Amino acid sequence: MVNSHADPMSGGLPAPTSSVALDLHARALAATAVPMGLFEARDAVLTAVWVNDAFERAVGYGLDGAHEREPAIRAELARDTVRATQLAQALLARQPFSPTFELDRGDGTRFVCQVHLAPVPTALDEPEYWVAAFQDMTERLSHDAEQAALVEAERRERRSLGLIAQVSDLLMDVDDPHALREIAMVLRHAVVGWAGFFLNDRGLRAADGIDGGPGRGHRGDAFRTPSRGPRPDAPDVVQMLLDGERDRPVDLALDAVYACGSASEWLAQHVRTEVLHPTDGRPAAAGGRAVVFPVPGRRRVLGLMAVVPRDDGGLRAIETSAMTILELTARRVGLVLDNARLYDREHRLAETLQRAMLPEQAEVDGLDVWTYYAPNSENVQVGGDWYDVLQIAPDVAGVVIGDVVGHDVEAAAAMGQLRSIVRSYTFDITTPGPVLERVDQLVTGMRIPRSAGLVLSTLTRRDEGWRLEWSRAGHLPVLHVRDGVATELRDAGGALIGFGDGVRTTSSLDLVEGDVLVYYTDGLIERRDRGLREGLAALAGVASRITARDAAGIGEELLSRLADHPEDDVAVVVVRVPDPRDHLERARSPRRRRWSLPNEPASIGRARHAVVRTCQAWEIPDAANAELVVSELVANAVLHGFGHVSLQLYDTGDGLRIEVEDGNPAPPVSTDGHPGRVGGFGMQIVERLADWGWRQSRGGKLVWAKVRPGALPPTGR
Repeated sequence: MVNSHADPMSGGLPAPTSSVALDLHARALAATAVPMGLFEARDAVLTAVWVNDAFERAVGYGLDGAHEREPAIRAELARDTVRATQLAQALLARQPFSPTFELDRGDGTRFVCQVHLAPVPTALDEPEYWVAAFQDMTERLSHDAEQAALVEAERRERRSLGLIAQVSDLLMDVDDPHALREIAMVLRHAVVGWAGFFLNDRGLRAADGIDGGPGRGHRGDAFRTPSRGPRPDAPDVVQMLLDGERDRPVDLALDAVYACGSASEWLAQHVRTEVLHPTDGRPAAAGGRAVVFPVPGRRRVLGLMAVVPRDDGGLRAIETSAMTILELTARRVGLVLDNARLYDREHRLAETLQRAMLPEQAEVDGLDVWTYYAPNSENVQVGGDWYDVLQIAPDVAGVVIGDVVGHDVEAAAAMGQLRSIVRSYTFDITTPGPVLERVDQLVTGMRIPRSAGLVLSTLTRRDEGWRLEWSRAGHLPVLHVRDGVATELRDAGGALIGFGDGVRTTSSLDLVEGDVLVYYTDGLIERRDRGLREGLAALAGVASRITARDAAGIGEELLSRLADHPEDDVAVVVVRVPDPRDHLERARSPRRRRWSLPNEPASIGRARHAVVRTCQAWEIPDAANAELVVSELVANAVLHGFGHVSLQLYDTGDGLRIEVEDGNPAPPVSTDGHPGRVGGFGMQIVERLADWGWRQSRGGKLVWAKVRPGALPPTGR
């Protein structure tokens, strides 16, 4: 209510009773630049009785306007019971109080205002008054909102950088079979309701990891099948992404009708199944729309990343920061996938080139020869290691072993050139030293970009036995073993090929029956935890203790003791001068052999060859049956196991026992005998040819088979 006794000279303030000081205070309040007012309190209700000019300038109206808006303020308080109670308690206790109100200006706009209320001391018979100072909070709230927005933006940026770093860390291990699945789980945890990756390898397929290349995983559904069934009501946007017609993310309605056999139909069905029935046990994502991102390579789209937003709104439901994370993730996956496939193609090309240049197991009349080559199974690299066994003349054989620096196509090509050059000159000149002199001259002129070392030797049959001649060009010495004594043949050494000074010497040694020569590359003996001298000493120690009477047995024991987990390529040639007494000392030969094989299909062939050579050395019949059995056991370990495969053979006295160990503790898998599968007939062939079983091992499981003598192999093999 308005006081009718207000003095107009005092700005509407009630006239002071007598004191000049009170009049001065009133004029000071009226002149201040701070919007102020005086309120009368009755029954916990405030009524304006005076406002100063600063108040009128700030809000655009004076005392009458304030009265008009008081009902609205009281209604707002009635809705906010907490603040109304606080105000009533402050008025009752006559304690200062600073509530916040949203007030109207004269132009109709609203602003947030903090009202600082304080009681005015009065006599007992006077009305109760409160003075109020009004503080406009618009600028402060704008600044606070600005700061909050900056903090939120920084938080989002940190989250984005953290997620991208996490994705990058997961992509560092391209051999992880679950890398893409883990990235999808990271995205699902942070920004979307569901995520999954699909690779385009002659058809779309769900992918958990970055494999080596097209055709190495399960093939997906074909896209280009004829349309049939209901008429589609949506375009094949997924195929447009795969064809490069669109390079931006697209919405995919999961319940729309697409052309039968189209990429969109396949993907929508797959995502719908995953969303409704998640395989990871987490709650299913909501929504009937997916967002599909292309996973680009250098020349084509390699696959897709599909996500289902947490809110059913497709692209519109994904925040800008989340969209940036998803697009960067798809691009990084594409880059890593493209690089992995480029490397895989180069590796397979180089390995094919390298293996094509290596000779098959050589048969030299009058000598027992065993050869072995394998690239580094841990890093799956291609190197320049090579060997060659030549029948130069009826009574002359040549053995070469060498190593070109590097692990790539260039190293393999340089190896092929050197092998051809050495082979040609050896047939022409024969004596090792002059051969290497000619090789030096030609290599210098050809400017082969990689340095190389090799050992060239010839073995000539004479009436009294064999004579060895050799020359070394920067390569490790041949190991000569006689009567349990191992000697390094260090004579006739020289610089690497192409760096000779024009003269290469030749050394010679007369061999006797039972002598063994071991040619090798540094991958057999070098390790990170030991030096070259220690490796040579280990080789000599192992070779001097081997009691096998055949080159294959000697070579396999060298590998089992020195090259279970090689850190470089390994090439080995073992040459043994047969001894007529071998069959009389058969009992000295060890009756157990062991191999550590990489988990790859090529190990199946190596295991078969190892069994055949062992059966021949031990004079065990039914080698063909043992070959079939070991093929199936190793194939099962390669297809269904993981980690290195351990193969052990035992001569039990009445047959051959085969043991295959891998890192998968699950029981062996009985296959259906599909003829297109590696191994071919599954465990049924093992049951027909051998008694077998399995048990848990320290590192996984061990499957054993005892070949039954005289068992008939299956027909049609």
